[in-house]
Amino acid sequence: MKIVIGSDHAGFPLKKTVVDFIEEKGHSVLDVGSYTPDPVDFPDIARALTSEILSGKADRGIMVCGTGVGASIAANKVAGIRSSVCHDIHSAHQCVEHDDVNVMCIGAQIVGPWLAKDLVAAYLDAEFSTDEDFRRRVEKLHEMDRARSLND
Repeated sequence: MKIVIGSDHAGFPLKKTVVDFIEEKGHSVLDVGSYTPDPVDFPDIARALTSEILSGKADRGIMVCGTGVGASIAANKVAGIRSSVCHDIHSAHQCVEHDDVNVMCIGAQIVGPWLAKDLVAAYLDAEFSTDEDFRRRVEKLHEMDRARSLND
């Protein structure tokens, strides 16, 4: 898979560990910043990350910020993006399997490198379920996106 990754300054120290792990798993990585520990605004990074997914240049995304919360809020503002904060392994795989999440957000101030690797592995190994209940629910999310786009 092609994975786009982004971080703000709070997530920057953990991002290299995550990038290296993704590459070790055989995936390619596109890094959209930040590239230094200097302060940046996470909505700008989320915008860059989500545009790579929507353009088809990346299959999924991972945002690393302080808590993951702000990054997830920002990513979810973009139609076509389904983002989730994941700090436990169950959520990291189930968000894909049940909700077809395409951006996982993790908090560098919440998880350490070892748990971040486990979260990334669970997220990347998961596949969206073929169960009709989950497909129907995600289609309703798409409908909500389309309605939001009409109101913009």
